[in-house]
Amino acid sequence: MRFRDFHPNIKIRLGESFVSSLIGSMVMPFMTIYLAMHFGAKVAGILLLVNVFLGIGMSLLGGYFSDVFGRRKIMLLAESLRLVAFLTMMLSNSPWFESPAITYSMIMLNSLCWGLAGPANDAMLIDVSTPDQRRLIYSIGYWASNLSVALGGIAGAFMFENYLFELFMALSIAAAATLFIVYFFISETHFPAKAEIRPLQHITQIFGTYRNVMQDRLFVWFIAGGILVLSMEFQLTSYIGIRLSEEMPTQQFLFWEVDGVKMMGFLRSENTILVVLLALFTAKLITGMKDRFVLVTSCLVFTMGYAALTFSTNIWVLFIMMAVLTVGEVFRVPVEQSYMAAIPPDDKRSAYMAFGGLQYNLAMLIVSLTVTLSGYLSSVIMGILLTLIGLFGTFILFGITPNLDRRKLEAEQRAG
Repeated sequence: MRFRDFHPNIKIRLGESFVSSLIGSMVMPFMTIYLAMHFGAKVAGILLLVNVFLGIGMSLLGGYFSDVFGRRKIMLLAESLRLVAFLTMMLSNSPWFESPAITYSMIMLNSLCWGLAGPANDAMLIDVSTPDQRRLIYSIGYWASNLSVALGGIAGAFMFENYLFELFMALSIAAAATLFIVYFFISETHFPAKAEIRPLQHITQIFGTYRNVMQDRLFVWFIAGGILVLSMEFQLTSYIGIRLSEEMPTQQFLFWEVDGVKMMGFLRSENTILVVLLALFTAKLITGMKDRFVLVTSCLVFTMGYAALTFSTNIWVLFIMMAVLTVGEVFRVPVEQSYMAAIPPDDKRSAYMAFGGLQYNLAMLIVSLTVTLSGYLSSVIMGILLTLIGLFGTFILFGITPNLDRRKLEAEQRAG
């Protein structure tokens, strides 16, 4: 299976997503600093929290509307609104005019656009791919995403403070190019039966759609296991980072004196570099392996690697275990996403993808709770608790993988 064998929609979206993510990573991760500068840290936290909940709500709506009206229409609407948002941000941070309030309103609009288009993008990829292509597709997408975030983050760190207007201009150009590409080169992949639905009926159907999704016990357990395992990853910049900053003594590493804060930065950089180096080869490395074995083993390795990070303060142990868990991460992601693609019925793919997208937010909720608990529990107890969270998630996935394999086989038979 090669890149050139993919459907044109997939090739276009992978390339476009890389460029958009690259430019977006130069700006959006730093908007927290922007809001804190203009509104204060406490208000900025509240504003960001509102933004997250708006994105969650719109993602659920986007999943429903994508299944009802088609993927391309929703994508065009989202990309049009995103272009308006970035152009307004550019004008609101120009040499002639500055308005943090307008900028924040456009940040909210951009979040709504991501929520609206995300499920449609994910569902379209499934629509035009075959089960045996998806490991490679998700491996390439995962590699491109990490590379773009790494490069964009480095560039943004140097440019954000003094070249914000120019960065928003670049975002606007990228948004305009994306809208052009979607309009002229992306073809529709989902053609729902036309039906006259009144506005109030949509509300009833939205609730009905997600009630049906939540009645799919296999999918709900799959999401639950994924949330618990994913929460381990987010601990690095939360509890693990806090613990290292408080408990890790300064140590000599090659030419540097490294304390806990610097160690967290080194670990994040190590993870990103290794993901970029390994992710492209993952699909070939796991060829011939059973998905069940790859998923469960990679989750176990991933969990135990992070478990070591919750206990150790030895610089070499931390570096080695970060390398080990990164191998687990790059093996886990494409197989996990491949399973995710096989679960939804054809007519509810976007709704399932929208619900699955809540993994990130719910994992962050677990992280917030563990940080709070760390103020009351010892680091040893916290390490045990976090390890049990990851192991419980792995155990859930181990228990449901036979049913996941059956669901995936049924999807392959439908596709064939």
